[in-house]
Amino acid sequence: MPDSGYPWPIETTRLDNGLRVVVSEDRTAPAVAVNLWYDVGSRHEPDGQTGFAHLFEHLMFEGSVNVAKTEHMKLIQGSGGSLNATTNPDRTNYFETVPAEHLELALWLEADRMGGLVPALTEETLDNQRDVVKNERRQRYENVPYGDAWLRLLPLLYPPRHPYHHATIGSMADLNAADLATFQAFHATYYAPNNAVLTVVGDTTAAEVFALADKYFGALPMRADIPAAPDGRTVPLTGQPAGETVTADVPAPRVYVAHRTHPFGTPGYDVATVLATVLGSGRGSRLYQRLADGERIAQPDLVGAYGVDLAHAPAPLIATATARPGVDAERLRAGLTEVIDELATVPVTAAELDRAKALLSTLWWRQMSTVDGRADTLGRYATQFGDPAKAGERLPAWLAVTAEQINELAAELLRPDHDRVTLIYVPEEKSA
Repeated sequence: MPDSGYPWPIETTRLDNGLRVVVSEDRTAPAVAVNLWYDVGSRHEPDGQTGFAHLFEHLMFEGSVNVAKTEHMKLIQGSGGSLNATTNPDRTNYFETVPAEHLELALWLEADRMGGLVPALTEETLDNQRDVVKNERRQRYENVPYGDAWLRLLPLLYPPRHPYHHATIGSMADLNAADLATFQAFHATYYAPNNAVLTVVGDTTAAEVFALADKYFGALPMRADIPAAPDGRTVPLTGQPAGETVTADVPAPRVYVAHRTHPFGTPGYDVATVLATVLGSGRGSRLYQRLADGERIAQPDLVGAYGVDLAHAPAPLIATATARPGVDAERLRAGLTEVIDELATVPVTAAELDRAKALLSTLWWRQMSTVDGRADTLGRYATQFGDPAKAGERLPAWLAVTAEQINELAAELLRPDHDRVTLIYVPEEKSA
């Protein structure tokens, strides 16, 4: 295995308008991945503008000065490529993977919507996409069992006015209340070249990408006064557990137990990542072995633990289990918390540690096996840590974690009095 988690070349430049450009050449296949990270997510949203970053994920496909509505998608797919976009609390990213000969098309399209969305944005388009987001909220959060768990966990983990207090989907009231000018101002504020990282990975050269980036993005004006997101790195401890019990139309009791740990990218979060893998990844994990296989109180496919990779505040580690038939929520909660609490007192074995590191190594190299996976990773590290090459440090950091560090972190941060959050779903009673 390579010493670095990123053994391919990386070259960077910065245009005069502040756009950072990252290139990683790989001639293995005649394809290129283009990934544009904007440093704007739900943590940047001012009061009264929640959901704006996510709405723009939709609006950016609705046409710009030189590209008609839906044409961006048609041009990429018609060239044999694929594309998408995502939003989370920390960022919004837009990405395409295309045959190498269509690199210039992809860069032109991204530059046109960076600089040309606002003049093309109409009230009709805005209203249409507001309705799309409302429907997405209903389909993903409101009308599916346990769908609103993340919406409930965030306010329990982070206090009001904290940048992670609200979910990326935002408030429908905020989206409905804002007029066209407010949305235009949001785009003008954050969708600027000096608030973005353009990453290209694949069958190209740094010289070619740098020249094309300057050709299509170079004339876009920088924004001098981009407001910083609120500082969420410190979350005051209450010293008390918090929780909520929800009676809903769900098929079985489910329990979530969540704790704040460390920000993504820090040594502490590397330990939390390995800990979460020991605790809840796959059939060899402690949660599976105890609750699904041993006591048989949890459904085998619905028990696990994971970290949520948030970079600008103590990121959450979440453990969850769904009850087997005949098992009530309290028994499930007690079993889940018992396994979590034992992480501080029952040492992680060498076999558990080796298994966790093998799983994480597989996960990492699966991400690195595609040009689009690498482009997204380099964009992340350039945006969040200022240097795409720092991506190569992640896997070695996981592999260096010790059993003692896992036990110490569990003893420090996974205690009930370290603001443990418990969310319990209980099925509604059905009438005969």
